[in-house]
Amino acid sequence: MTPVIVTGAAGFIGMHVAERLLAAGGTVIGVDNFNDYYDPILKRLRAERLAAYPAFRMVEADIADPRAMADLVSDNGVKRVIHLAAQAGVRYSIDNPFAYERSNLAGHLSILEACRHGGVEHLVYASSSSVYGDRPLDGAGFREDDPTVSPVSLYAATKRSCELLSQSYATLYGFPQSGLRFFTVYGPMGRPDMAYFSFTEKIMRGDPIEVYGEGRMARDFTYIDDIVDGILGVLENPPAAGGHEVYNIGNSKPVGLMDMISTLERALGREAVKIMRPMQPGDVTATYADITKLHDLIGYQPKVELADGLPRFVEWWHVWNGRNGAR
Repeated sequence: MTPVIVTGAAGFIGMHVAERLLAAGGTVIGVDNFNDYYDPILKRLRAERLAAYPAFRMVEADIADPRAMADLVSDNGVKRVIHLAAQAGVRYSIDNPFAYERSNLAGHLSILEACRHGGVEHLVYASSSSVYGDRPLDGAGFREDDPTVSPVSLYAATKRSCELLSQSYATLYGFPQSGLRFFTVYGPMGRPDMAYFSFTEKIMRGDPIEVYGEGRMARDFTYIDDIVDGILGVLENPPAAGGHEVYNIGNSKPVGLMDMISTLERALGREAVKIMRPMQPGDVTATYADITKLHDLIGYQPKVELADGLPRFVEWWHVWNGRNGAR
């Protein structure tokens, strides 16, 4: 069976996508560099879970190495690539800009070149809701044709740049591409730098949590299983030759930050000590996905609400915390 390449396979979304493909009988080549942006132990744990499938192979490599990526695609006859590897995080980009230049820009270009020369038939890649910039909620979700010209973080700027690079390559070289604008993905085995994860650890230690924007923020929290449904649905529905489409993937129900904290407190059975802070550079006030375009393509409809998803994360976190000791 022709393998699917999943970059960032030891990452949160990448691991879940790869596992779903494998569980359905697919063959997957994972790519990850296991960097230390957050605890590599968690990345190794995800990789171990995938290694249980005989049809999985992990390649430890840097996506910004164009020769390595080109060889990986051509040597394995790959026709579909799911490119999820990136340097994530908004605040980290303030102090580490060149990590984003290498991983997000050079890395994306490296993947595009590998796909172009390797005859890839569909590239699905990760973008971000951050491309919409900071805008107030006005009763309607962010649409794919809304302006994306005012990024408020370097991370957002690199993600929008990747979309433009893909548009250029689709037009020039004719291979179909689909970009996915993710909205605040959460769930078991998630990223420790995300608020719900770090809040959990602090609350359970009895440490105060810092609530930015004085709590007057909202996010379109989207459970990992719903995200995987969208990614794999898009994978099976490429644009026509030379086409490039961008889709929102979100829950389409923004939740206030204080409501999220209350939901987390109930799941943990503990109340948080809260320290209110102003907005941080690069943060946005709210996110809200209009998912009409994705629904029209694949019938996409999120199934898991935050009140159900956060307790699932908390259940996993207790196992993770017990495995690794007090954290």
